[in-house]
Amino acid sequence: QVQLVESGGGLVQAGGSLRLSCAASGRIFTIGAMGWYRQAPGKEREMVASITHAGITKFGDFVKGRFTISRDNAKNTVYLQMNSLKPEDTAVYYCKAELNGSLERWGQGTLVTVSS
Repeated sequence: QVQLVESGGGLVQAGGSLRLSCAASGRIFTIGAMGWYRQAPGKEREMVASITHAGITKFGDFVKGRFTISRDNAKNTVYLQMNSLKPEDTAVYYCKAELNGSLERWGQGTLVTVSS
Protein backbone atom coordinates (compact mmCIF):
# COMPACT_ATOMS: atom_id res chain seq x y z
CA GLN A 1 0.00 0.00 0.00
CA VAL A 2 1.43 3.34 -1.00
CA GLN A 3 -0.04 6.67 -0.12
CA LEU A 4 0.54 10.39 -0.31
CA VAL A 5 -0.20 12.59 2.66
CA GLU A 6 -0.44 16.36 2.27
CA SER A 7 -0.10 18.97 4.97
CA GLY A 8 0.28 22.70 5.33
CA GLY A 9 -3.03 24.05 4.08
CA GLY A 10 -5.01 26.61 5.99
CA LEU A 11 -6.37 30.13 6.05
CA VAL A 12 -4.15 33.03 5.07
CA GLN A 13 -4.71 36.67 4.17
CA ALA A 14 -4.13 37.93 0.66
CA GLY A 15 -0.45 38.62 0.14
CA GLY A 16 0.56 35.97 2.62
CA SER A 17 2.44 32.70 2.22
CA LEU A 18 1.90 29.02 2.82
CA ARG A 19 4.09 25.97 2.39
CA LEU A 20 2.50 22.69 1.43
CA SER A 21 4.19 19.34 1.95
CA CYS A 22 3.39 15.93 0.50
CA ALA A 23 5.08 12.79 1.75
CA ALA A 24 4.91 9.44 0.00
CA SER A 25 4.99 6.30 2.13
CA GLY A 26 4.61 2.57 1.76
CA ARG A 27 6.36 0.11 -0.53
CA ILE A 28 8.09 2.65 -2.71
CA PHE A 29 11.05 1.76 -4.90
CA THR A 30 11.10 4.70 -7.29
CA ILE A 31 9.34 8.04 -7.51
CA GLY A 32 9.17 9.81 -10.84
CA ALA A 33 7.50 13.14 -11.35
CA MET A 34 5.66 14.74 -8.44
CA GLY A 35 3.27 17.63 -8.67
CA TRP A 36 0.58 19.80 -7.21
CA TYR A 37 -2.88 20.35 -8.66
CA ARG A 38 -5.76 22.37 -7.38
CA GLN A 39 -9.51 22.45 -7.72
CA ALA A 40 -11.66 25.40 -6.81
CA PRO A 41 -15.43 25.06 -6.28
CA GLY A 42 -17.21 24.73 -9.61
CA LYS A 43 -13.96 24.55 -11.57
CA GLU A 44 -11.91 21.78 -13.11
CA ARG A 45 -8.75 20.51 -11.52
CA GLU A 46 -5.68 22.30 -12.88
CA MET A 47 -1.95 21.79 -12.68
CA VAL A 48 -0.14 24.14 -10.34
CA ALA A 49 3.41 22.85 -10.53
CA SER A 50 5.36 19.69 -11.24
CA ILE A 51 8.92 18.53 -10.72
CA THR A 52 10.78 15.57 -12.16
CA HIS A 53 13.11 13.35 -10.18
CA ALA A 54 16.00 15.36 -11.66
CA GLY A 55 14.45 18.64 -10.55
CA ILE A 56 13.01 19.99 -13.80
CA THR A 57 9.98 22.12 -12.99
CA LYS A 58 6.83 23.32 -14.73
CA PHE A 59 4.22 25.78 -13.54
CA GLY A 60 0.70 26.76 -14.45
CA ASP A 61 0.48 30.07 -16.28
CA PHE A 62 -1.34 31.68 -13.36
CA VAL A 63 1.61 31.12 -11.00
CA LYS A 64 3.64 33.97 -12.54
CA GLY A 65 6.68 33.45 -10.30
CA ARG A 66 4.76 33.39 -7.03
CA PHE A 67 5.21 29.69 -6.23
CA THR A 68 8.19 27.38 -6.09
CA ILE A 69 8.20 23.59 -6.08
CA SER A 70 10.97 21.47 -4.63
CA ARG A 71 11.50 17.90 -3.52
CA ASP A 72 13.62 15.92 -1.10
CA ASN A 73 14.17 12.55 -2.73
CA ALA A 74 15.66 11.10 0.45
CA LYS A 75 12.40 11.87 2.27
CA ASN A 76 10.07 11.07 -0.65
CA THR A 77 8.58 14.51 -0.14
CA VAL A 78 7.56 17.35 -2.43
CA TYR A 79 6.96 20.91 -1.30
CA LEU A 80 5.05 23.85 -2.70
CA GLN A 81 6.01 27.28 -1.39
CA MET A 82 3.27 29.75 -2.21
CA ASN A 83 3.91 33.47 -1.85
CA SER A 84 1.85 36.54 -2.69
CA LEU A 85 -1.33 34.52 -2.37
CA LYS A 86 -4.52 35.86 -3.88
CA PRO A 87 -8.17 35.08 -3.08
CA GLU A 88 -8.40 33.30 -6.44
CA ASP A 89 -5.79 30.81 -5.19
CA THR A 90 -8.43 29.43 -2.83
CA ALA A 91 -8.88 25.75 -3.64
CA VAL A 92 -8.23 22.21 -2.51
CA TYR A 93 -4.63 21.41 -3.39
CA TYR A 94 -3.77 17.84 -4.34
CA CYS A 95 -0.43 16.13 -4.58
CA LYS A 96 0.24 13.60 -7.33
CA ALA A 97 3.19 11.27 -7.80
CA GLU A 98 4.33 8.61 -10.21
CA LEU A 99 5.40 5.67 -8.08
CA ASN A 100 7.30 2.48 -8.85
CA GLY A 101 7.38 3.13 -12.57
CA SER A 102 3.71 2.84 -13.40
CA LEU A 103 1.60 3.68 -10.38
CA GLU A 104 -0.06 7.09 -10.21
CA ARG A 105 -1.27 8.17 -6.79
CA TRP A 106 -3.12 11.21 -5.52
CA GLY A 107 -3.21 12.59 -2.02
CA GLN A 108 -6.42 13.34 -0.18
CA GLY A 109 -6.12 17.08 -0.68
CA THR A 110 -5.52 20.03 1.60
CA LEU A 111 -7.66 23.15 1.65
CA VAL A 112 -6.08 26.54 1.08
CA THR A 113 -8.26 29.55 1.77
CA VAL A 114 -7.05 33.05 0.98
CA SER A 115 -9.09 35.86 2.46
CA SER A 116 -9.25 39.32 0.91
